[in-house]
Amino acid sequence: MTSVTRDVFGNLPGGEMVERFLLESNFVKAEIISFGCIINRLETKDKHGNFTDIVLGFDSLEGYLNKHPYFGAVVGRVANRIANGKFSIDGKDYQLPINNGPNSIHGGLKGFDKVLWKPKEIENGVEFSYTSADGEEGYPGELKVQVTYTLVGSELTINYKARTTKTTPINLTNHSYFNLAGQGSEDIYDHEITIDAQDYLPVDGTMIPTGEVLPVQGTCFDLRMPVDLGSQIAKLKENGFDHNFCLSSEKQQYCTRVHHKPSGRVLTVRTTQPGVQFYTANFLDGSLRGKGGAVYPKHSAFCLETQAWPDAINKPQFPSVLLHPGEEYDQTTWFDFSVQ
Repeated sequence: MTSVTRDVFGNLPGGEMVERFLLESNFVKAEIISFGCIINRLETKDKHGNFTDIVLGFDSLEGYLNKHPYFGAVVGRVANRIANGKFSIDGKDYQLPINNGPNSIHGGLKGFDKVLWKPKEIENGVEFSYTSADGEEGYPGELKVQVTYTLVGSELTINYKARTTKTTPINLTNHSYFNLAGQGSEDIYDHEITIDAQDYLPVDGTMIPTGEVLPVQGTCFDLRMPVDLGSQIAKLKENGFDHNFCLSSEKQQYCTRVHHKPSGRVLTVRTTQPGVQFYTANFLDGSLRGKGGAVYPKHSAFCLETQAWPDAINKPQFPSVLLHPGEEYDQTTWFDFSVQ
């Protein structure tokens, strides 16, 4: 049985209260706040039965109100990058805020990671709701969104639902930064990863997919068998991984397994989404002070952002990200924690 408790995490500058929810089972302790639906703390057991916090973040609300790289947050209305912040729907052109080089990323200047969600306790978890106004951050249609976190045993489930009044692109994900050795650990080089993907998306110099879908076989992106992250990152011409891996079209599929041998921790991910953006925190630089005063340098965490393919709104050959009135967006990702 999962216990769900709530308290106050802090107050926004306007006085609005940010609540914190602690979901606790015998295996996992997950702390989520109503600002940005942020997973603020995630403690799991190692092979000796000791709990350690394995996600990056901040001890207080102030850290999340200042500029940070989306630690633990739900990002949207469209996660990842949209080329030049432009797209067209039914012949009408839309321009989004530019906030990542020449592109728009993670919903714009004030995406879902920077808004206060309305929480409701449910069995084994918490449900957050938010209504994104028509035209918010340049996107068409009023979008009513629900994000639900539930914890049962060793598995944390995130479900995303949404409905719109106008046809709009949508792509929701959680942007947690994991380090299975514990947040504040120096790097992730001693982690072993497997991603069950036959293909990946190559990107241009601004990290926008070129439109090609290439096989991983014979490349550094072939992670179908377990590889050590340190040696694999060293083989890349890039600073690290920040690429979409293309998953099968099954409705519920295993996609990723990460094993940290020293602690014994294992993270296994399943999802209904068509892709997973594997990111190795290439842009962390040690300038942020995190929980307990920890410093977060480059490659000190990894992200597994289960989602639609980046810039799909501008690439008709990619799986569609359009949500139409009368339809329901409904995607789920499962994070299972174990030891080996």
